[in-house]
Amino acid sequence: MVQTAKPITAATGEAGEDRALRYLQARGLSVVIRNYRCKGGEIDLVMRDAAGALVFVEVRARVARSTQRFGGAAASVTPAKQRRLIAAAEDFLARQADDVPACRFDVITIDGARIEWMRDAFGAEA
Repeated sequence: MVQTAKPITAATGEAGEDRALRYLQARGLSVVIRNYRCKGGEIDLVMRDAAGALVFVEVRARVARSTQRFGGAAASVTPAKQRRLIAAAEDFLARQADDVPACRFDVITIDGARIEWMRDAFGAEA
């Protein structure tokens, strides 16, 4: 069986998630789960910060040439995408046995070589 290469978007996304994970771990966050999937959507990273809050992280990576054509990585976190992330976070929280800790939604954008961390990028009312 011959394996085919991943599409460039999947490879870029996976590399971006790896890079974002290392970036956040270097800043004191610990990983809870990667690529949480449910019927409502997917969360790239679920992390816990030093204060114990759950951090739902959306990673948006763009290669330099697509950044110019389609807008930056942050522009791709649309209100519809935010609603899917919120639905996935609600599903994740509903499956936890513990009390619900403080939570927030962060976005990591990777545009070429540049990485930016937007803490509390949007709220659950999006």
